[in-house]
Amino acid sequence: MKRIFAAALCSIAPAALLAGCATTATSTGADTAAVAGLTTQPLPASVNTDLPRTARPLHYTIDVIPDAANLRFVGTTTIDTEVFERTSTLVLHAVDLTFSSARLLPADGSGTAIPLRTRVDPQAQTVTLTAPRAFDPGRYRVDLSYAGIINTQANGLFALDYPDKRTGQQVRGLFTQFEAPDARRFAPMFDEPSYKATFDLAATVPSNQMALSNMPVAGEQDLGNGTKRVTFRTSPKMSSYLLFFGLGDFERVAKQAAAGVEVGIVAPTGSGTQSTYALDTLAPMIGFYNDYFGVNYPLPKLDNIAGPGESQFFGAMENWGAVFTFERILLEDPAVASAASRQQLYTTQAHEVAHQWFGNLVTMAWWDDLWLNEGFASWMETKATDHFNPQWHALLSRVGGREAAMSLDSLVSTHPVVQPIRTVSETNQAFDAIAYQKGEAVIAMLEAFAGEDVWRQGIRGYMAEHQYGNTVSDDLWAAVEGAGATGLTDIAHDFTRQPGVPLVMAEAACANGRTSLSLTQGEFSRDRREAVAANPTRWRVPLNVQVGTAAPVREVLQGQTTLALPGCGPVIVNGGQLGYFRTLYSARMIAELARGMARLQPINQLGLMRDNWSLAQAGYQPVGPALDLLAAIPADANPVVTESAVSRWGAAYDLLETEADKTRLRNLAIAKYLPVLRRMGWQQRPADTVAEANLRSELIATLGNMGEPTVLAEGNRLFAALASDPKALDGPLKSTWLSLTARNATPQQWERLAQLAATSTSTVERQTYYQRLGAVADEALARRALALALSGEAGTSSARIISAVATEHPELAYDFAIENRAAVEKLVDNSARARYFAGLASASQDPAILGKLRTLRAATPADEQVPIDRVIGGIEQQLEANPRMREQIAGWLRLEAR
Repeated sequence: MKRIFAAALCSIAPAALLAGCATTATSTGADTAAVAGLTTQPLPASVNTDLPRTARPLHYTIDVIPDAANLRFVGTTTIDTEVFERTSTLVLHAVDLTFSSARLLPADGSGTAIPLRTRVDPQAQTVTLTAPRAFDPGRYRVDLSYAGIINTQANGLFALDYPDKRTGQQVRGLFTQFEAPDARRFAPMFDEPSYKATFDLAATVPSNQMALSNMPVAGEQDLGNGTKRVTFRTSPKMSSYLLFFGLGDFERVAKQAAAGVEVGIVAPTGSGTQSTYALDTLAPMIGFYNDYFGVNYPLPKLDNIAGPGESQFFGAMENWGAVFTFERILLEDPAVASAASRQQLYTTQAHEVAHQWFGNLVTMAWWDDLWLNEGFASWMETKATDHFNPQWHALLSRVGGREAAMSLDSLVSTHPVVQPIRTVSETNQAFDAIAYQKGEAVIAMLEAFAGEDVWRQGIRGYMAEHQYGNTVSDDLWAAVEGAGATGLTDIAHDFTRQPGVPLVMAEAACANGRTSLSLTQGEFSRDRREAVAANPTRWRVPLNVQVGTAAPVREVLQGQTTLALPGCGPVIVNGGQLGYFRTLYSARMIAELARGMARLQPINQLGLMRDNWSLAQAGYQPVGPALDLLAAIPADANPVVTESAVSRWGAAYDLLETEADKTRLRNLAIAKYLPVLRRMGWQQRPADTVAEANLRSELIATLGNMGEPTVLAEGNRLFAALASDPKALDGPLKSTWLSLTARNATPQQWERLAQLAATSTSTVERQTYYQRLGAVADEALARRALALALSGEAGTSSARIISAVATEHPELAYDFAIENRAAVEKLVDNSARARYFAGLASASQDPAILGKLRTLRAATPADEQVPIDRVIGGIEQQLEANPRMREQIAGWLRLEAR
């Protein structure tokens, strides 16, 4: 049968399409460089790909008809393709797509179309297109017709249901989420970052709805049946994961930014002024990034699109020209907007706009270098935030980011910044604190090593050379070294190609006005301290040593050294907290730092406090030195530092068990910080900075959780007012007061929260209420919250309710999720499932949970086990550390009370 079909096909096929049909043909392929008409080259062997290296796309023409009501869509795709070697098959990515036709034509569309047989491989997430006979290298057109599904979680084309802000009725919006490997759910594609192409997108949609994509609308055709066909302008050359499509009852506000770019905020109709702050802060970012990168934003518009829901995997996505951000982050609902939410809005938007260059204009060649996207966007977000909002003290946030990264990086389950990625699951798991926060910390360290001017010159050269292309990390190091940062590549390799956290052990002595500083490098670990002490990883560690008020001394530590430094005074090895390492100071140096703590720069106060607490947790020193430093931070320190100090006292309080110990710590905290709260007042003041407003919120939360009577009384008074006025708590402290009251809620208070959640027409407010319903201390109410999560009432907040229960009752939440796994999985993005289930147990202090997690791990595919390993490692470390920390904190408190 096949042979007869092939012979008949040869009699009608264009010669260029099926060259070699004649029995006399002897061609076995051709040198791609010698084939006339080829305009691109195959991927280099160094670039990973799941697909055969036989072809690549040049241009996609995609036309879709979504059926939102039935969660289905149909589509057609034409791919202009370059074929590099003689073959009879083309392999594309495809998931959950069913094909009705596929055919191959010459590039100009002339001649007779050749039907292609389709074979879908769900496991490999591919479709193989097979022609009857082999065809030669050259340019072709692949036409495909297919149908797909609209998901209810954020994978591929997905739907979000939400209450209309005007009527309260349920409405549905459609959006896409393609990173990392989900564009293949929307259309058959070469769905990998190195396969860049241009895109033409069209959609047939209801006439009264707004359709969105990366580029502005090119035209609309009224089809006369309540629908219209919308076509968008051709995109720039980009990776498939950056394509975007959205549809719904939306409104758009816009203004002009630099270089003729129009920026807009798209939100559900009725959002009104909730978009104002996002729009006003988006516009200036274009000019700032144009200037920094030395390459202007190349698209005519940049929208940020608010999605009324939430995901367990991400908060925003950098689709080129059409950023997607969940509404709870992007819009300012006056009922619940706070200083912290405004800060999150700004930094998230700054992150996604930075991606328009780092990630979109220049893209990593493969997911191994994901950090080239995420680490740099995180670093640039902080730089932009500090530039536009210096009063926020954004650079101090890098200490918290560094701590988050080191928490993961000091476990045996860690991985290098540049890591081998082979599967879809491994790609999804790569979006972690190593890629983001360690990436940012390493970049900040390398920028300090190179100098800001040299670093920026290198970045500009990198952008200019590689725009619209793909890179690996070494391309960036070469650009910065070329700008003058000699030796940077070796340091960068040490910190990106091997995992772990350097430990610098320091001993200093001062005589005759000079300090002798002895430094020895080791490795910091939370779960294998003895092993790394015996055989530590080696790094070239850039230091910025500060002695008293003398100018900092730069040094690169390799192994060990002794430095002779001018001056005496407290010695800070990681001055400015610019290095990615921990410093273990001698007892004498710690005592001197504690005595001088009030005079140190805020960044060093914060870094020393956090660093020494982590060293104590891991067993490198007693907790006493960390508490000495913490106690030495003045109550009137920089508000960001004070906020972190208050939070650290709260963490210490939660570790304690006896009422006597808790009372001692409570009294200490109240004596030091209640006057600060009284001076600031219960309500946010117009003159408050974001940092001050965040401090007030932390003071209320921490002192309230410690049981401070006046804070509890104010919380109960405000909550009681909700009985007669549902808006009584509206304002910037609503989430703070709700959290405090909900934690100790009575059944009647819980019922009131549930009623407020069910009747609110604000997506963000509903999410706030539903989360608080789960974060309750009473186990009976926690069980009611879990039942509510599976009732369907809470929509996309359902998974968040279960996570909230896990903060107070981790074993209960974990057991519930496993017992109802099929139902819970429907609430969670495909890309987040492994980390979600394991994460529910992460706060547990019950050793029995470890056996349950190991059972989960054994039933989980190997490429999805890393999140489970991390939770197991974290719990094991806490089970070892907490009794020791608890005893030492109690002893320190008893000494302080004398």
